[in-house]
Order: sequence, then C-alpha cells, then structure tokens
Amino acid sequence: MTASAKTAKKTRAKRTKKPSEVRRIARSVSGAIDDGATTVEEIHRTIAEAPLDVLDRLDVLPNTIAGVRRIQDETLTAIYDTVRKVNHEVADFTADLIEGAPRKRAPVRKSRGKARRPRTTKPAAAEAKAQAV
Repeated sequence: MTASAKTAKKTRAKRTKKPSEVRRIARSVSGAIDDGATTVEEIHRTIAEAPLDVLDRLDVLPNTIAGVRRIQDETLTAIYDTVRKVNHEVADFTADLIEGAPRKRAPVRKSRGKARRPRTTKPAAAEAKAQAV
C-alpha cells in the first residue's frame, strides 16, 4: 500500500464515526429538540389558558369553557406528540443515513397532491389475479 493510500485510509477512518457514536449523537440532538418542544408546549398551554381563566372567573358559560379546555388540551397534546414523533423518526433516519444502513422504509412519493408511501404488499385481489395468470 502506498503512503498516499495509507493517508487516505486514515482520513476516512477519522471521518467515519462508529455506529454507536452516531446513534448517541442522534439521540442527544433528538433529546435536545424534545426538551425544546416541551418548553414551547408549556408556554403555548399557559398562553392558551389565559383567556379561558378570565372567562372562568367571570363565570360565563362554564360548560362551554370546560369543553373548550378539553378540545384545546387534546389538540395541543396531538400537535406536540406529532412534533416529537417526527423528531424521533428524523433522528433514526439521519443515523441510518450517516451509518450507511439500508433504509427501513420505502421513500415517500407524491400522488395526487398527497405524500404516500408505496405499498409493500399487494392487495389480496391483485395477488389472486397475479397467481391466476
């Protein structure tokens, strides 16, 4: 092996991180984003509750206010749970990409304006038709 080949090999080895180190970094970044999302969620909930607290003190439409609080809570929970789920998916995808691991899922493709994943299995009717031929 020539001297330049040895140098190139050492450079590649330095740039390539071990899979466990890549996963650790991805988890660390993902955790920081989760913490940020939790902070934003807490602020969002505090701000969203303020007008409802005023209406509660005025004793205006108590049943309606309770329903609004419930819907607001469910909506905010769904939104921030989705943010965290996407964050974890991006962390896994990024770690896989950096490590050079094969993709776990088919890429998303656009179809009639909606993002969809290609089917991984054939529907029963198409499968039966394929077997009949």
